[in-house]
Amino acid sequence: MWILPNDKKGLIEAANGKREYDLVIKNGKIVNVFTGEIYEGEVGIYEKHIGDVTCSIDEEREPLKGKKYYDAEGKYVIPGLIDAHIHIESTLLTPRNFAKAVTAHGTTTVVTDPHEIGNVHGIRGVKYMHDSSEGLPMRQYILAPSCVPSVQGLENAGAEFDEKDIEEMLDLERVIGIGEVMDFIGVIDNDERMVKIVEAAEKRNMFIQGHAPSLTGKQLSSYLCAGILSCHESRNEIEARDKMRKGMYVDARESSISKDVTKIVKGVKDFRYLTNLTLCTDDREVDEILTSGHMNDVVKTAVKAGLNPIDAIRCATLNNARELGIRNLGALAPGYLADIVVLEDFESFKVNAVVFEGEIVAEEGKLLKEIEDIKYDIEEENSVHVKELKIEDFMLKAPIEEGKIKTKIIQYRSQISSVTDFIEKELSVKDGYIDLSGEEDLKFVIVINRHGKDENKSIAVVKNFGLTKGALGSTISHDSHNLTIVYEDPKEALLVANDLIQMGGGLSCVENGELKEHLQLKVAGLMSNKEAEELSKAANKMKKAIRELGITEMPNPLLRVVTLALPVIPCAKMSDCGVVDVLNKKLVNIFGLILMLTPYLIPLIIFEITGDESIFYIFNSSFNNRFIKSLGGSESGLWLGLAIISLIFIFNYWYVRRQVYKEG
Repeated sequence: MWILPNDKKGLIEAANGKREYDLVIKNGKIVNVFTGEIYEGEVGIYEKHIGDVTCSIDEEREPLKGKKYYDAEGKYVIPGLIDAHIHIESTLLTPRNFAKAVTAHGTTTVVTDPHEIGNVHGIRGVKYMHDSSEGLPMRQYILAPSCVPSVQGLENAGAEFDEKDIEEMLDLERVIGIGEVMDFIGVIDNDERMVKIVEAAEKRNMFIQGHAPSLTGKQLSSYLCAGILSCHESRNEIEARDKMRKGMYVDARESSISKDVTKIVKGVKDFRYLTNLTLCTDDREVDEILTSGHMNDVVKTAVKAGLNPIDAIRCATLNNARELGIRNLGALAPGYLADIVVLEDFESFKVNAVVFEGEIVAEEGKLLKEIEDIKYDIEEENSVHVKELKIEDFMLKAPIEEGKIKTKIIQYRSQISSVTDFIEKELSVKDGYIDLSGEEDLKFVIVINRHGKDENKSIAVVKNFGLTKGALGSTISHDSHNLTIVYEDPKEALLVANDLIQMGGGLSCVENGELKEHLQLKVAGLMSNKEAEELSKAANKMKKAIRELGITEMPNPLLRVVTLALPVIPCAKMSDCGVVDVLNKKLVNIFGLILMLTPYLIPLIIFEITGDESIFYIFNSSFNNRFIKSLGGSESGLWLGLAIISLIFIFNYWYVRRQVYKEG
């Protein structure tokens, strides 16, 4: 893609000296991301594009003539910074307020995947992100979310995108491709839905963004053969090296959740070529933007890790543009877009000035370009649609009345990691429900569908989450953004749930049976209408409250709960459908197979006796099992299902007997 000038003839004439430039940046140290050089020079800008960049090393020329001048005063002049992968929703800011927060930090282009709001409001949510980012002093490219929900059949979101939906979104003006293809197993297995979604972008020769955590060897090769170019999920140097060696773009991430840049840089900095290394933020929350910066901070982190400053700048400019397929973005050269940043030095990466499309839009940390406040109907809607809840909804039913039962538990590898595993532990059962009293570091987790299409909810047990008391809930719950609560006392969980419903979404916590603090995120239950400074104050109050409940190791405790229900991050996760085995792409029963039989056998028997098909829908609501509905329309299907279940029961009887036992 080549971004054409409005007046190509005028640009050519300005370049050869027949017209004055609109703006000339003089007395700057030009950082050349093509050659790796730094030299004194000038940049001539005509309308939105660069006409010429002079070089004092090889030539003596008359100064460029312009209508206006900006004196860089010997500071570094670099291309505008590009974020290769971001979810603007994760900043908790709307697109317009996001621009107000990051532009002065030197970010002139972001590539945003709005799958967060897509999971809540569908195509309408994506269009909101697209339309509300018009007319800003930065460029917000949109990607059509490829995985809504993230894994079909394992969770229920507010929408479900197929290839026709993708094609509709690809027609939008600033949509340049499809967002992170998270269903990597579906891609590798040639799942029909994923094949068609990827092909929709391929037919248009558009960018396809990847998401391939821990993929190596043949699986990674298979994923790349599908036409996917990038991955931001490399968490260590080995993974990054493997992907770069296979030609994949590694979007090194420095988010508020995952700080991966340092490890990745140390692993790849000695490669002779770093053309496939890019930088991104992914999920960076508002307070970190205000205190540390945005892409300028990511570049600074890469330099501290040992990357040459010019290489680090290239990884946040030219490499990113080439990854996207934009030919005249990300460098200071004739014909390129006039997105320019003036830097104080290579240590602080303090931004002195920002030029976007030929206009100075920020100086010394202050935005000069006014951003109009525009209201959108979607920003005022309550997106939390949950029917009235009761305490019993938050109690984990066991298949026995009293005694102990072996239970699969979701265990975090650490309190700063989003990666989880399955473990087994014997838990007490009282009056037919799991009892966690006296259990160290075990909490219940419930995921409740909040999109009004299903009444699904599921409960499990989580270990090493970090919560030592009270209850914590959120409507930010990647990626389906169902209502997720971690708790010990069902009464406190109910309080949190009702608070979130009343607010229209956000985060809420309870301690000693009383509301402790909440953060309202009214826009899709994901974002606030507040500007960065005001939102940061509210977010910090929420963070303080969460830390007092025990979550102290994460730099940003707001984000602790958000990945618990993300069924594309290994290995054990939750959804409104149940507990998910991520790598095997299936739901698992935490008590063993005997409990699985109940919602099938009972309605089958009742149907055969009464002939009343409504029983399947009653049990579907009670047990959250869509398979029952599929059996309800076919008698042969009913008997087939019964036969399959019977075989499973026979072959697993010995295992079930070891899993479930009563005291005495």
